Amino acid sequence: MALTDRPVQLDVAPLSATIGAEIRGVDLRHLDADTVAAIRRVWLERKVVFFPGQHLDADEHIAFARLFGEPTEGHPVIPGMKENPEIFEIDYTAARQFYTKPGQAPPPQTGIDWHTDVTYMERPPMGSILRAVTIPPSGGDTMFSDQQASYESLSPTLQAFLSSLTAMHESPEFRRLLNNFGKGRWDGEKIESLDPVEHPVIRTHPETGAKTVFVNPGFTTHIVGLERDESAALLSFLYAHSVKPQHTVRYHWHEGTVGFWDNRSTQHAVVGDFGDAHRVIQRVTLRGDTPV
Repeated sequence: MALTDRPVQLDVAPLSATIGAEIRGVDLRHLDADTVAAIRRVWLERKVVFFPGQHLDADEHIAFARLFGEPTEGHPVIPGMKENPEIFEIDYTAARQFYTKPGQAPPPQTGIDWHTDVTYMERPPMGSILRAVTIPPSGGDTMFSDQQASYESLSPTLQAFLSSLTAMHESPEFRRLLNNFGKGRWDGEKIESLDPVEHPVIRTHPETGAKTVFVNPGFTTHIVGLERDESAALLSFLYAHSVKPQHTVRYHWHEGTVGFWDNRSTQHAVVGDFGDAHRVIQRVTLRGDTPV
């Protein structure tokens, strides 16, 4: 698709001062190059965008993702859908059963705490495109944090110090699952082990040049070169600072909505307030780069 000089006016409804927007009045099945470019500009600025009422099927979901990048495996360890391996389905009811020991009741629904997807790999994903399949009648929202705003609201002295640091990322839980499954795949390559990886505490966004805080409580274990208590204190501060209300947005899904977030400048968390209600989402993940 070739770009033209035709300006594209999208119907964009911001959801907070710095992060989140709904884009309305577009059909994700039929997008020309100018509209794709306009969506990408809004996505880079707002970090996460939502498209209500799309009701895509699996093939349309993947086709939309390909307009913005190269889909990689849905997850390095957990296999994707049999018919569409690029799609990672999260069925929260099934997941609770998976983690339930024989003879015990399923654990209570607690959602998923703050994290940035797959930072325990050398090349975390660029972004994720989520399709809401089954949504509880109430609850089950996703919260997103603006890691650029988090960085910019720090003092210049702390910004400079953090920019000199790196941190280790790993996932013992997925390492155990990988040992059970025997192998996984990421970026088209087989993986047989999940070793800790080192990323900058402050990364530079490769498209916008913005600085973002790049640590998260899901997968960051410690800051390199600091004593463990020093590292724990600094990370605790950054985790709390990053999810201050002024840095976040909370979104309530409806079936058929598509959400697209920039993994390089956000964290997200699933609110576990939907009890035993069924919640199913499907995600396509876009190949990323090595954070710098």
